[in-house]
Amino acid sequence: MKKTVLKAGALAFAGATMLALSAPASAQEVSACLITKTDINPFFVKMKEGASAKAEELGVDLSTYAGKIDGDHETQVQAIESCIASGAKGILLTASDTKAIVPAVKKARDAGILVIALDTPLEPIDSADATFATDNFKAGELIGQWAAKTLGDEAANAKIALLDLAPSQPSVDVLRNQGFLQGFGIELKDEKMIGDEDDPRIVGNDVTSGNEEGGRKAMENLLQKDPDINVVYTINEPAAAGAYEALKSFGKEEGVLLVSVDGGCPGVQNVKEGIIGATSQQYPLLMASMGIEAIKKYADSGELPEPSPGLDFFNTGVTLVTDQPVEGVESIDSEEGLERCWG
Repeated sequence: MKKTVLKAGALAFAGATMLALSAPASAQEVSACLITKTDINPFFVKMKEGASAKAEELGVDLSTYAGKIDGDHETQVQAIESCIASGAKGILLTASDTKAIVPAVKKARDAGILVIALDTPLEPIDSADATFATDNFKAGELIGQWAAKTLGDEAANAKIALLDLAPSQPSVDVLRNQGFLQGFGIELKDEKMIGDEDDPRIVGNDVTSGNEEGGRKAMENLLQKDPDINVVYTINEPAAAGAYEALKSFGKEEGVLLVSVDGGCPGVQNVKEGIIGATSQQYPLLMASMGIEAIKKYADSGELPEPSPGLDFFNTGVTLVTDQPVEGVESIDSEEGLERCWG
């Protein structure tokens, strides 16, 4: 009798185990990873907040990783390996090197992990299962249009400094740069490349690593090349803050149009204070929270996220923020920008 009971118990346990393996994952069993470029940039801090809050709401076990600096590709590869080993159901990724990361992403997808690119599309974009992002080309185009219309006829005589992200030219870097140039009215050459334009108004390009110190150094370099720069495009607002400090040290803070992308609360405050003329506001908290929702849905049903109609990514929106609006370019003022940052 004792033997029979043990057998029955073993069979019941085995049956329960099989059911657990075949049933959809419960909220407690779903794990996910967020891998950002850094954990210092306020943009990625807000992204982490959005992912963490949504994960807690949905019962998803979230692990977070970040590069030491913007451009730290190897740390991101190691993070993907850790997520594969831990059995994560999904990975949210803002890639530092959008081309070099593709083999690691493929390995994760081959392991059955849903990979969603946030903010920065991979190259090619379908290397990830989905992309939730700002329309980065549009973000650049808006600040380019604003700068050109603000200068009016003098746009023809502009001297432009372009403060980009990294030598590897990740997709977000290229899209914003090329969008700005098109918005300003400069003819593009290869839309997938930074720095091949021959318009005489461009003083030059330099890289910033997306941080304040990088922005300061890049601005100093370009001012040494031409001290009469009067338009400065920056990849993001930390780089813009550094650029402003360099301009100030050269006595050039007045009369220079400084534009950027991000729309974070510190950046919008800089718009309000007249440091940044205009910035394109994006919504990292929304990107990250939607990413967690997509991973949960995938875990429960196997359903993959869909892109926005007519696009190859899901567009999370972009809004121009300026206190000096121009005709023909829709914008909000810094007060509204401060209310929205960073949804």
